[in-house]
Amino acid sequence: MLTIKQKIAERLADGIRNMGVQEAPAVSSIAAMLEYPPDPAMGDLALPCFRLSKTLRRAPVQIAASLAGCLAGLDCVANAEAVNGYLNITVSNEYLTDRVLTDILEKGDRYGASTEGKGKTVVLDYSSPNVAKPFHIGHLGTTVIGHSLKKLHEFCGYDCVGINYLGDWGTQFGKLIVAYRKWGDRGMIEQGGIDKLVELYVRFHTEAETNKALEDEARAEFHKLEQGDADNTALWRWFVDISLAEYQKTYRQLGITFDSYKGESFYTDKMPAEVEKLRQKGLLQIDDGASIVDLSAYNMPPCLILKRDGSTLYPTRDIAAAVYRQNTYHFDKAVYVTSAGQSLHFAQWFKVVELMGYDWYDKLVHVPYGTVSIGGAKLATRTGNVVLLRDLFRAAVDEVRGIMKEKNTDAKDDESIAEAVGVGAIVFYYLSNSRIKDINFVMEDALNFDGNTGPYVQYTYARTCAVLRKCTGTGGGTFRVTAPEEATLIKTLARFPECVAAALRDYEPSVVTRYILDVATAFNRFYHNCQILCGEGDVTATRVAVTKATNTVLGNALPLICMKAMEKI
Repeated sequence: MLTIKQKIAERLADGIRNMGVQEAPAVSSIAAMLEYPPDPAMGDLALPCFRLSKTLRRAPVQIAASLAGCLAGLDCVANAEAVNGYLNITVSNEYLTDRVLTDILEKGDRYGASTEGKGKTVVLDYSSPNVAKPFHIGHLGTTVIGHSLKKLHEFCGYDCVGINYLGDWGTQFGKLIVAYRKWGDRGMIEQGGIDKLVELYVRFHTEAETNKALEDEARAEFHKLEQGDADNTALWRWFVDISLAEYQKTYRQLGITFDSYKGESFYTDKMPAEVEKLRQKGLLQIDDGASIVDLSAYNMPPCLILKRDGSTLYPTRDIAAAVYRQNTYHFDKAVYVTSAGQSLHFAQWFKVVELMGYDWYDKLVHVPYGTVSIGGAKLATRTGNVVLLRDLFRAAVDEVRGIMKEKNTDAKDDESIAEAVGVGAIVFYYLSNSRIKDINFVMEDALNFDGNTGPYVQYTYARTCAVLRKCTGTGGGTFRVTAPEEATLIKTLARFPECVAAALRDYEPSVVTRYILDVATAFNRFYHNCQILCGEGDVTATRVAVTKATNTVLGNALPLICMKAMEKI
């Protein structure tokens, strides 16, 4: 619809200028004003003329009436009607078949894509779990939102660098080292893996409630790690390797790979230079023994750079990491996908980067997302209030496997299908929500496969594949719309480039998720009401082409939200 909106906006701009207006709205502004009416009976697009009233010094009803005539003869418009201050526009069926349908079939896997990012590099920091803790439902947001944004940027021509900024440094490793030496052994960890590391971490916090000296021991062990102690370093590396092996299982299920796994520890030797630069710029101040950057002039609390003992903090590491990434990748954008609870943290150190004089400060983008709770309670590894992703994925896959067995599906490779559909159901459930929305996770809802769900849209794609397998030798004929379901579906498909652009602009994968549901609904209505292989040349050719176009759009859209397009289910 982007092209259609552009053509209509250009003609409307001419019509407005013909009214004798000195400063007519730009074509882009008019295109942005065009909206989709809530009722199809009101047309395919509508221009509300109320916002133009002040500029044109006319009543909205008069403006709509004046502009209706200027769309006459435009190839993409079948009808334009002024109704109560709105200009309601119906798209031509001939344009849908001659231009839109043909465009989708010609562009194929590039339909919906753009060259917006050609020659530009985007660094995306996402997932980034804390080492020695398993993936739980709280990690799903940063992981799938981040990877979806990477796929969207790649689809639009950007060179992307996916970075897993592992939480592999900090006092928690002192705690883990203390716990391991007191209550663990190598055999136990090798057998139990990351689960045993979590048990030790939880036990440390339980014991520390009554034995406060444990916290001092942990700080001492981490200090030794920072100083390069050989035994502590060996333990730390072992903990990291165990964690990465576990994480890779989840990433494989999600189809996610990263270009870099450089965690917080990588920047240990890069922070002193940035601290010194802050000092030379006169930005560092001493407050109760700690080194801070005063941000009161920007209505923010101070940004803590060094603790009293001189040890670094998250802002110090993030600043050093950003400088390294700019020097290494020369990014045009650096995107950070984290919980909305960290918004102040990012605002603070982004401002510090600006004050340091780095001219790329405005290329830093924080993409926040809402929190996940269980039964209204905050997730916390140390208390055990978590739903592990592996357990959630296993339950979803088991559910799909049971459904497939019940329906006696004849699809080959049942196990890979069950995994793709089960994991896809969880991802779709999460990405159906606006990213900033808080979610109270309910297992039953995530595993409910009825209605507007991931399995529903994957099955719709598989249905298009099944139809197309039967359509050999039906490609000839002229395209023409003979049923309203055909026109509705083509119009829905025409919105895909606009959907991609909006999702990229707003860093909002749910735009794509909701659009995929619209396509699935429109196709299934078309499928049930229109016989595709009806034997009539032009009608069959059109319906096969519409099915192929739907297959193309769903095939392009599903990977953008980390879902697999399955040819058989």
